[in-house]
Amino acid sequence: MGQFMGNAAVACLLIPMMLIAGKGIRRVVLVFDALYLPTAIIAGLLGLLLGPQVTGRFFPEASLLHHGVFPPAVFEIWSQMPQLLISVVFAGLFIGKPIPGLRAVWGLGGPQAMLGYAISFGQYAVGLAATILLLAPVFGINPLAGVLLEISLSGGHGTAAGLAPTFAELGFEEGQDLALGLATVGLVAGVVLGTAFVNYAVRSDRITIAREEPPEGDEGFELSAIQDNENPDHKPAPSTTADPFSLHLGLVAVAIAIGYVLLKSLQFVEHHTWGAITGDLMGYVPLFPMAMIGGAILQAFLGATGLQPWVNRDLVNRISGTALDFIIVSAMATLSLSSIGRNWQPFVILAVVGMAWTVFCFWALAPRMIPDRWFEKGIGDFGQGTGMAVSGLLLMRIADPENKSRALESFGYKQLPFEPFLGGGLITALALPLCARFGPVVMLALTGTAAIICAITGMLLFGRES
Repeated sequence: MGQFMGNAAVACLLIPMMLIAGKGIRRVVLVFDALYLPTAIIAGLLGLLLGPQVTGRFFPEASLLHHGVFPPAVFEIWSQMPQLLISVVFAGLFIGKPIPGLRAVWGLGGPQAMLGYAISFGQYAVGLAATILLLAPVFGINPLAGVLLEISLSGGHGTAAGLAPTFAELGFEEGQDLALGLATVGLVAGVVLGTAFVNYAVRSDRITIAREEPPEGDEGFELSAIQDNENPDHKPAPSTTADPFSLHLGLVAVAIAIGYVLLKSLQFVEHHTWGAITGDLMGYVPLFPMAMIGGAILQAFLGATGLQPWVNRDLVNRISGTALDFIIVSAMATLSLSSIGRNWQPFVILAVVGMAWTVFCFWALAPRMIPDRWFEKGIGDFGQGTGMAVSGLLLMRIADPENKSRALESFGYKQLPFEPFLGGGLITALALPLCARFGPVVMLALTGTAAIICAITGMLLFGRES
């Protein structure tokens, strides 16, 4: 037990050290800064390079460095870390954010929520179509690969890593490595393409955009710090008899506990009701989407009891941001290159069709679904649909540094009806077991229909106002 705790302490201490090294590399290698590549990604790639899959391959099996510069026990702990910490990230999504009324949510966030639904359901559909028509019959890949795009692109690294037990239980272990690789490709490509779109919009006479000059390379956007300004009020944490960080960590723990109770309750109800027909699907659902709902329930309680002023959103962001950095570094460092190498053709095809669909949604659907300032608001959906919500915040800040379009408010309201279900929500968590239970053809029919309905509904409800 003592040896395990020692290894766990070393594993946890190594990640901040690699983050410091990644920050230094980012400052020296200017292309990383120009691409807005997150420091956590650089640190994770550093861990991968120093590990057994790269450095270890240059040394014989009996040598000290056969497992890389880190002890094997460290990699064992890193491999388990994402599925534990992802609940911390999702539990904090709504804590400290006052929950507005339904009318306000739908009025400001509705258009972007419908666009987000269309992007996510469409990512399922194009991925499933490519798998059914090409990837499974030609390359022999597991049909479950069809649902990887939404998990990776809209869900991001945290979701891909958090679903590790589901991948393993369904016999698709290499799916997690493919998902993490796709998440990396989507994050980098999304930020690069999004920045290029902003430059094009600034120079175009056909597009109205708040920014008047192209973004400069020295503006210093750091992806991992964008969420710092999510709350413009920046109120200091209230003085208490305990450290505010510890108290806010306790709030996150309470949200996770609520989510755990919800998950076990749903599993119990399913087992004794509809589970006899569908099978026990809730058994495949990980804790993190329920922890997010637990956070929303906790926030509603705080608002109803007048305790909301005692919650500081910046501290919650610090907790979630730290957990997300640890997830990205540990997941990237333990990524299996051999799994991607064995499936590199399906990997490339999925990445291309997933990015193509998301780009299409931005240029073809966003102008027709968002009634005003479609570019500044739609670029947030594009960023979230290719990486994570913080990517969307980054691109919106590049497009509209002073938030003249109120895109940040709309984007924040969008998360309330969107994230409990997609981009790491309940539907994302259920996609793999549903595909395994009912097959990719049924899933294609369902998700394709849902994407079409969301696109048409969004254009009819909101587009006619433009």
